[in-house]
Amino acid sequence: MSVEPRVNEQIRAREVRLVGPEGEQVGIVPLERALQLAADVDLDLVEVAPMARPPVCKLMDFGKFKYESALKAREARRNQQQTVIKEMKLRPKIDSHDYETKKGHVVRFLKAGDKVKVTIMFRGREQSRPELGFRLLRKLSEEVAELGFVEAAPKQDGRNMIMVIAPHRATKAAAVAAKAPTDTRPAPEAIA
Repeated sequence: MSVEPRVNEQIRAREVRLVGPEGEQVGIVPLERALQLAADVDLDLVEVAPMARPPVCKLMDFGKFKYESALKAREARRNQQQTVIKEMKLRPKIDSHDYETKKGHVVRFLKAGDKVKVTIMFRGREQSRPELGFRLLRKLSEEVAELGFVEAAPKQDGRNMIMVIAPHRATKAAAVAAKAPTDTRPAPEAIA
């Protein structure tokens, strides 16, 4: 099903509530009369509210309308934040130095404003001791509490235990500001 509004001859209603090109209300008119008015002023008849009784149609330049709505959609996509989820995998019997290294990566990801999915992988008999993984995840979340918070609590998922840590708003805002390009080159007249 198309999401684009019906235009001119595609409109199926017998009568429509017509809105003029400047937004003025014309009233309820038969479809043939509305199409004739659109042809007289060299505009398109566009169905803007198809579910209304009777449907609401507006006289407008449809090509210009499509172009402007595409520009708005592109601008909205440009301004939205991309959520990045980084993943860090651990084992329940991780060595303290390896743990510190992995924690450093988690800290770096949070400072960059990214979410971190921490996965603890259980093998063999480790599966019968999920509290080891839970304890490790709780320790990690407490150590990075100043940079982020636990968005999804630790939960067992088959052989893995998963937790998601998201950065605080202030941390994320600082990361976005740091990523913004800054022009530190001198002005052209200052070179001479």
